[in-house]
Amino acid sequence: MTKNILLFILFVSALSCAQKKEPLLGDTEWQRKMNSDFKDASESPLKDKDRKTFRALDFFEFDSTYTVVATLKRTPDSKWFKMKTTTNRMSKERVFGVLSFKLNEKEYQLNVYQGEDLMKKEGFEDYLFLPFLDNTNGETSYGGGRYIELRIPEGDEIIIDFNKAYNPFCAYNAKYSCPIVPRVNYIDEEIKAGVKAYAKH
Repeated sequence: MTKNILLFILFVSALSCAQKKEPLLGDTEWQRKMNSDFKDASESPLKDKDRKTFRALDFFEFDSTYTVVATLKRTPDSKWFKMKTTTNRMSKERVFGVLSFKLNEKEYQLNVYQGEDLMKKEGFEDYLFLPFLDNTNGETSYGGGRYIELRIPEGDEIIIDFNKAYNPFCAYNAKYSCPIVPRVNYIDEEIKAGVKAYAKH
């Protein structure tokens, strides 16, 4: 009898712990990872007071239309330049190449960038930075545009998944210095994919 009571107590205790730990929200693995990072004090760009009440980011519904195969035309002779940021800091970047792709029957070209400091960091040697503007900015998405992370491909094709477009950290906390999206990287349509504008709850 005592054994049964002990097992019951352990079961109730385990159930209570499981109920306290909320499941990560998000329809895709990437969305769940983003929400996990935003809850994590060591990863989150949120202010402490905002992080304590944070449940999940707002995402556009996943849409495979916004996953495109782009052709990469490398620009090996491009010069390093100082990209403006939201603070006085300048980010030293170069145009690594030009991405050409078709989206909703329209042809687009975007510059993809490589950061001088970041390429020297272990694990980021092949990192590419794709900032872009679109017609959702200031409405359903962050007014300053969004970013996508890419890696240098072996060939001349690269997959752009706009479902993984995220907001600069300065959208959540003014202490961050974020590169300002170059106007040349404007897409003249609504990219209803990725992270939406941040609204404090």
